Amino acid sequence: MKKIKLNDGTPIYCLKEHEAIVLDEHIKGYLGYDVKIKKGDTIVDIGANIGVLGIRLSTYFNDINIHAFEPIPDIYTVLEKNAKFSSNKNFKTYMMGVSNKNTELIFTYYPNSPALSTAQPELWEDDQNNFISAVQGNIHNAPKSFWWAKFIPNFITPLIAKYLTANSKKIKSPVITLSTFIKNEKINKINLLKIDCEGEEINVLTGIKNEHWLLIKSIIMEVNDINNNMEKAKSILKKQGFNTIKVEKEKGFEKTKLTNIYASKD
Repeated sequence: MKKIKLNDGTPIYCLKEHEAIVLDEHIKGYLGYDVKIKKGDTIVDIGANIGVLGIRLSTYFNDINIHAFEPIPDIYTVLEKNAKFSSNKNFKTYMMGVSNKNTELIFTYYPNSPALSTAQPELWEDDQNNFISAVQGNIHNAPKSFWWAKFIPNFITPLIAKYLTANSKKIKSPVITLSTFIKNEKINKINLLKIDCEGEEINVLTGIKNEHWLLIKSIIMEVNDINNNMEKAKSILKKQGFNTIKVEKEKGFEKTKLTNIYASKD
């Protein structure tokens, strides 16, 4: 773990400096949607990684309520550190994942690229073209501070992809449904639900009971569009009263199956 500064000088703890800066750009993209967040709101961050979203929102609102989930112990340690560092007493962290049932899952942890860690490694292993395109997207859309990335030739990308997934580890971690969490913690509103959990996104949605959908006002989620996941997600959201649904691919990721969904009930 090391302490760095993001592009605007904001300090943060991380495992990989480049990845932290890329994650920050990713979060800025999320917050670029018409997300209406105000003082005292409640945010649930599923797939929080090192807590960039929590750090950003705690800077804007020091009394905002953040519930951040991260199942990988090495990553969670950094998330917990950042939550304490934020000085937001309402920034709470949980070393577990969220899915469609209360159980344990085997996660694959990639030490060379922690953000890729997933309970569904076949997403990357079975579709190498999608993974290589995602790596190229990260390279081509690298922050300005990594100006040198534009000089990396495309034929090197498969080697980079192989390095990123090398030395992987299998880790067992608990997962719960969002409805279980809402009930246990007596949550009475979720102003923003952010889901970025590398393949478990549909399971997160199907693990929410009808009565708890009423508490959720807006959602930002990343969908890996395999097995018709995009249409599945949109169908669930429409059924649950989200009448504004925006679908967008981030710059540099047009050739991948990774797509962002922003949905609200406004």
